[in-house]
Amino acid sequence: MNQPRKQMHMGYFHLPVGRHPAAWRRDEARGHPEDLAWAVEVARKAEAGLFDIFFLADNLVGPTPEGNGRGGGFEPLTLLGALAATTSSIGLAATVSTSFSEPFNVARMLASLDHLSGGRVAWNVVTSQVDRAAQNFGQEALPEHDERYARAAEFVEVVKGLWDTWDDGALRLDKESGVYVDLAGVRELNHRGPYYAVRGPLNVSRPPQGRPVIIQAGASEAGIALAGRIAEVAFTAQDTVEDGLAYRRQLEAAASGRTVFDGATLDESASDGTASGRAAAARAASDPTVIDGAGGAPARPLILPGIMPIIGRTPREAREKFAALQARTDVAAGIRQLSGRWGRDLSDCDLDGPVPEPGPRVHGVSRVRMLLNKARSENYTLRDLATLAAASYGHRIVVGSPEEIADDLEHWFRAGAADGFNLIPAGMPDGLYDFVDLVVPELQRRGLYRTRYESGTLRGHLGLPRPAPGQG
Repeated sequence: MNQPRKQMHMGYFHLPVGRHPAAWRRDEARGHPEDLAWAVEVARKAEAGLFDIFFLADNLVGPTPEGNGRGGGFEPLTLLGALAATTSSIGLAATVSTSFSEPFNVARMLASLDHLSGGRVAWNVVTSQVDRAAQNFGQEALPEHDERYARAAEFVEVVKGLWDTWDDGALRLDKESGVYVDLAGVRELNHRGPYYAVRGPLNVSRPPQGRPVIIQAGASEAGIALAGRIAEVAFTAQDTVEDGLAYRRQLEAAASGRTVFDGATLDESASDGTASGRAAAARAASDPTVIDGAGGAPARPLILPGIMPIIGRTPREAREKFAALQARTDVAAGIRQLSGRWGRDLSDCDLDGPVPEPGPRVHGVSRVRMLLNKARSENYTLRDLATLAAASYGHRIVVGSPEEIADDLEHWFRAGAADGFNLIPAGMPDGLYDFVDLVVPELQRRGLYRTRYESGTLRGHLGLPRPAPGQG
């Protein structure tokens, strides 16, 4: 059998005005966080670029003087409902925190969206990071880090169990027999665990994908353990290929007890009606550690590190574009952001001195580790790190021409440090539009990127098998 060449996956991290704090002030900037027409336009552009996923993060804190809140924007599941009706192929991923939700509600909302979209939905599982969020839900502080992840693991298992309380086709509406729901294909869950007690069954039938795709973004020890246990895609942040490979090894170890997908099958009847199941099996032969494998091979989630490309038609144009953004960066805003992550006030520290050690309770363990390692290895001052953090929020920035950006992505991909990337636009519209118009064709020319969608579901795009009901 001829093996298809492995190609990279691509997510678009939707930031309506871009991630860089100075980008929205440019004359050429467009976008508004609460403009549906803009969100639809951008989603369709990402779809034209054949992206796997349109991704929405979330922040349960409003604007604050410290700058760690959310300055307006749509609630993710609400926006995805609108995008499900206005796009046709791209996957739609929403962030929902397990710390302030109930499994039954999350299961029914995501199942509903999967039906509305025809099987294109994913759930980014987070536990939240800041006490300020907890104070919006009647709590003084978040539970400790490890407890949040233990709660999240049970939460996800309950949600998956609820999706599995329906067999495929149990919602029959059979006029001749008079059977509306085949009750033989519906069962109670009767889950009772340390954190949740849920009877079931769900009040929405089995999703088109069997289960929406599960994404997880933690890179702390507990976060990697959770990703290895429950995730099919891992969003992450690494600064070097070596760090990316180290993360991959950790994730493989965390997922070592899993087979391809708990209870999944790869025969055509269990796919979305396309050849995606067979393609998934073929891809497994070239990389048996990836979760889109087959036949009981070791499994791990697909790894998509975040990347912020600054694209110019020439290397010089790209450097000038980035320099113009950095010249308008508010160092004080960067210090406020670092203070929030570091768990201590850095405003009185010497800006031109070394970067101080974090406090005992940081927010975003993996991101703090990455920033601190970069500061130590490159002798950054606090000012240097604050300027970088303000620009990227801890993700990797790559500045260059389309060919240079493609070179960088290809290097990571071929080295095995990434299965694809989560594109974080520095500004809009150029952060996405230049990537689609200039970088995607270069990746396609190299045979590293799809030239058309071959599936109607997100699982099909990612080469993930469809889980059978009641298993795993």
